[in-house]
Formats: sequence, structure tokens, C-alpha cells
Amino acid sequence: MSPFPIDGGCTCGEVRYRMTTPPLVVHCCHCRWCQRETGASFALNAMIEADRVEPLSGEPEIVVTPSRSGKGQKISRCPKCHVAVWSNYAGAGDRFRFVRVGTLDAPDALPPDVHIFTMSKQPWVVLPSGVPAVAEFYDREQVWPAARLARWRIARAGDDFA
Repeated sequence: MSPFPIDGGCTCGEVRYRMTTPPLVVHCCHCRWCQRETGASFALNAMIEADRVEPLSGEPEIVVTPSRSGKGQKISRCPKCHVAVWSNYAGAGDRFRFVRVGTLDAPDALPPDVHIFTMSKQPWVVLPSGVPAVAEFYDREQVWPAARLARWRIARAGDDFA
């Protein structure tokens, strides 16, 4: 049975949201930037079309931070407890959100589809068998199911990113 829609929010409850459908992909990113930003060994982000993330309460504060690409990212944080609920990366534009899976009420509903930037993963992190893992990034045509690729193409129509 599908857990969708699925709700999430910050620690204090000020910002609440609902993901109305499954995400396009769930990345477990092991890059050093994600390690620094989260203070953990990796970041678990669910990439989804922004219009499929419905606000339920509160208004996140947008904090622009540097990124490895040099284009920066917009991190949406609760204005009270400052927990990051999602990000928008310059390369993906405002049409996509990278929801922090740990902010979902049922985070175990979204395990990673792919482990990325494993070249910089912590040596004690053991990756599960059966889940794709790549040293840097991957070709989405080889990882994403056809239906999700179709959604992605529709959502990015008119944008100039690949």
C-alpha cells in the first residue's frame, strides 16, 4: 500500500508540508558538501516537482548557501527551529524540491534509490547490496524508471538545464 500522500515538517511543528506523490528519485549523497551541511555522513533527499509539495502550515525561510557547483542552493528552513525541510538547487531550478527525507513523519517510507558521490563516503558506512552506487553522479536514463523520467521531462519543459 502506498504511503502517499505523506506529511512532514520541522522539529517544532511550525512548518508542515505534504508530498502528494512519490518522488522522482531518492538520493543518498555522500559528498563532503552534504556531510558538512548536515553534520552527518550523508544527506537523504527526495527529488520531487515543487507543485507536488503542498504547504500545510508555516512559511519556510529561504537561506542561500554556497555549493560545489558555484551556483548555490536555496535551503528552506523553519524560521523558528531552523530545521531544513527542503532545498532548491540552481541546476534543477525552482520547479524541483529536494525534500529532506528525515523531515517526513514516516522517513522509512523513502529508502534511497541510488547512492551518489560514494568516492567521498565515510569509510565505515556500508552500502547495501541491490541499491545502485556511483563514485560521482549517474545517467538518470539508466537509473530512473520510465514513468519518472516522463514526469521529469514534463516538469522541466521550458527550462535550460539537462
